[in-house]
Amino acid sequence: MTVFSVFDESFRPYGQVVTGLEEACAQILPVLAEVDLPAGTAYVPEDPNLQRLPAADVLSDHCFGGMPVQLGWCCGHNTKLNCLEYHRDSEFNLGTGDFILLLAREDEIADGVLDTAKVKAFRVPAGVLVEVYATTLHYAPCHTDAAEGFRVLVALPKGTNTDRPDVPALTPEDKRLWARNKWLLAHPDSSEAADGACIGLQGENIDIA
Repeated sequence: MTVFSVFDESFRPYGQVVTGLEEACAQILPVLAEVDLPAGTAYVPEDPNLQRLPAADVLSDHCFGGMPVQLGWCCGHNTKLNCLEYHRDSEFNLGTGDFILLLAREDEIADGVLDTAKVKAFRVPAGVLVEVYATTLHYAPCHTDAAEGFRVLVALPKGTNTDRPDVPALTPEDKRLWARNKWLLAHPDSSEAADGACIGLQGENIDIA
């Protein structure tokens, strides 16, 4: 699978590299580096150690226009697609080391299903802040070095990825609602599908290894 750079023109439909917030990133990276790496993948929506940084207010102001923001992380080891999710807002990612994002576009979903052949891989260099647009399907990062794993900031509007709201299923999209502000398409081979997530991916369950 070809792995593109987020500095490549092909990344433009999916997101953008954010500049001008280097001081905030410099505050976040050493705190992120202290997170213990699990053997698999772990996600925390909001980390108090990140939340108390002045950088939290900076990202709130400059990434979300003053909206309440949560700074969490996804860390560990991963090489597989498994699922794709989207939110109603952009997500901002920053890694202590290089990592890879597997991405597709929401408008590529047809009749509730996305063909995984449409997924593209993008490498994000260490210390580079990227915005992943709300219309971009994404999920857990992949590591570039199994020995190093990955530690990636996940900045989102406050409350995202917390407990699923108890709402009746009125629209076709409601069956994908997996958590608050989180719509999920699972591959049949994934643990999420086994747990009842909506199966919305067809084709190969991509493994960059």
